[in-house]
Amino acid sequence: MDSKRKVEVFSAGCALCEGVIDVVKREAGSSSEVIVRNMKDARSLARAEELGIRSVPAVVIDGRLASRAGGGVDIQALKSELGRNPQRTFDLTTPAA
Repeated sequence: MDSKRKVEVFSAGCALCEGVIDVVKREAGSSSEVIVRNMKDARSLARAEELGIRSVPAVVIDGRLASRAGGGVDIQALKSELGRNPQRTFDLTTPAA
């Protein structure tokens, strides 16, 4: 059974997005498949809509929204989650202020 996690990063190409992409790629390592979704692409927009993403950067781990710009991307929590066992549950969303 393949236990690789699928990590999707939704990006508009801005500096904040690029920083999150760098962290995700570095922290995910070889234990995850990292997919960067450019919001200028129609398929990426459709996928974001499916997941309820309305702002970027947004990170989805195994089909579940882990963090998004509107609630704040908590880099430390993201690093921690990416280092965890794929079978564990997570909730990295930070309520908007």
